[in-house]
This record gives sequence, C-alpha cells and structure tokens, in this order.
Amino acid sequence: MIDSIKNRRSIRKFREQPVEDVKLNEILEAARLAPSGNNKQPWHFIVIKDQGMKRQVAEATNNQMWIATAPVVIVAVADMLARSEDYAGLHVDEETGNFDVKRIVRDTTIAVTHILLEVDNQGLGACWCGAFAQKSIRPVLGIPVDKFVLAVIPIGYPASQPQARERKALEEIVRYERW
Repeated sequence: MIDSIKNRRSIRKFREQPVEDVKLNEILEAARLAPSGNNKQPWHFIVIKDQGMKRQVAEATNNQMWIATAPVVIVAVADMLARSEDYAGLHVDEETGNFDVKRIVRDTTIAVTHILLEVDNQGLGACWCGAFAQKSIRPVLGIPVDKFVLAVIPIGYPASQPQARERKALEEIVRYERW
C-alpha cells in the first residue's frame, strides 16, 4: 500500500517554515494528473501565500484562523460551466435543461485527494477544509458564481503529528457480490 494513504493526517498546526516551490509544484502536478470523466479536468486551483489574503480566506472559512498560519493555502474550484454537451455522459434534465454537476464535483474531489496524498509524500501536512459558504469565500478570491469552491487546503510542515484515528474494520464496510 502507498505510504501516504496510511500516513496522511489532518494537520492544523504548522511550523513557521516556508514550503519550497519545487514541493508546491509537485503537489500541483499531482492534481493536474488526476483522472476525470472524458479527461475534461473541470478544476482550477488558487495558490495563496500572501498573509493578508490567507487571513481573509480564514475569516471566510467560518473564522478558522489557524488556516492563516499555514505557509500556503490552495483553494480547489470546480468549473460548473463544464456544459453537458462538452462533458459527455452528464445527465441533462429535459424539463429544466439543467445538467448533473455531480460528475464535475466528483472529478475535482479526486484532484483534491491527489493533492492531499502528494502533500504527505513531500513530507508536509494539510487539512481539507470544507466549512464555508460559497457566498462568503467567492468574493474574497474573485471567484465567479458559476464556479464551486470545493476545498480550502492549508499546507505546511506539521508542528506535530497526530496519532492515527481508529478506522472501521473491513468486515464492517465491505460486501461481496451484493448487499
């Protein structure tokens, strides 16, 4: 099994040490290489290093001010304008003309998972933060309303390494052939 799958933890306390650009680029490259339906890659990533901007993002993320202590914050954004005709296989509601955005969010979620695993691989720590309202965070970063902020990811060198939390046994979560 990949070590980063076993070792990754949510880190909320960071050392005051910058993240090297080479490591940050590897993290972003891991996201870029994530699989997506029909290879549409419906994601964007905003990299934030400016202390003032990190503070604003932390405030917009339900005042979780610890986020601003990370040297880098990546905001993952799903492109909801990936139109149904461009994104083969999306369900279009014939009555409303709306399209199923679940695939777009799912694909962006896969890219965020790649980020978290590569963060650990680079010897860094991160936390997937999802406690925010779109109407609060979009204006801070100038994100249009047709985009969906999926995750705020503070990244840095961990100040401590939390212990692994207990996980359910395979017997509790796996079924074979049917329920």
